[in-house]
Amino acid sequence: MSHLYDTDFYAWANEQAKLLREGKLTAADIEHIVEELETLGRAEKRELTSRLVVLLTHLLKWRHQPSLRGNSWRLTIKEQRRALRRHLRDNPSLKAALPEVLADAYGDAVLATARESGLDETAFAESCPWPFQQIVNDAFWPD
Repeated sequence: MSHLYDTDFYAWANEQAKLLREGKLTAADIEHIVEELETLGRAEKRELTSRLVVLLTHLLKWRHQPSLRGNSWRLTIKEQRRALRRHLRDNPSLKAALPEVLADAYGDAVLATARESGLDETAFAESCPWPFQQIVNDAFWPD
């Protein structure tokens, strides 16, 4: 069964699900199942980071380029806030990773904002100037 993991992942996954449903744990490819579950967990954390990068990039542009503020930026900020709150509601244990994720996302957002705006990286604070709860607060618009 393990050979399917490398040659036909879809068939492997369906077979593993069937074995687990039937309680045939000794026949299941436990090593690869564990690997896949760990990968899923990392993907959820990457999703959180990715959405936070988009949100922070737009908040930084909002703050540093007030003359370019528009409906597109406003709606992206609102959309990402909703998506972040929903993602954390679906994965509440990720809240423990927020300090690390916020630091990583802010660094990426600074680079993205510098690239998109033409501003120098030094125009931005070294660390995120806003706490997470403020970032996802619908009433917060940095000026």
